[in-house]
Amino acid sequence: MTIEFDNNLPIYLQIMNYIKLQIVTGKLGPGEKIPSVRELASELKINPNTIQRTFQELEREGVAESKRGLGRFVTSEDEKIMSIKKEMASDLLQRFIGGMKELGFDNDNIVKIVAESVKDEQGEKEGSGRGTTA
Repeated sequence: MTIEFDNNLPIYLQIMNYIKLQIVTGKLGPGEKIPSVRELASELKINPNTIQRTFQELEREGVAESKRGLGRFVTSEDEKIMSIKKEMASDLLQRFIGGMKELGFDNDNIVKIVAESVKDEQGEKEGSGRGTTA
């Protein structure tokens, strides 16, 4: 696991976001064991107290659950995982929209540009399977 840390955001939040990303992308599945405090601290070269705080926050948010003597596990609640995914998507969209507005685009232009990009991407995917006859 490698994380490029940003000096403008607390490390524990960055680790939380990384773990949430691993969960919503399926790299850490529902009910799967999360690496221990010691493992993550060693791997990321971070103080174990920072990892402990990360885990406490993940538990507080209902993303992880602790099982005495066994460790911490990803929540098994599909609704919670979908909620995290929607929250992350919303954050991403807000940053994108903010950036587009900084560039001088209005809402209509932003929607048009996104629609064209999605259409272009669909065309590329459909075209990539063609022309492979033997």
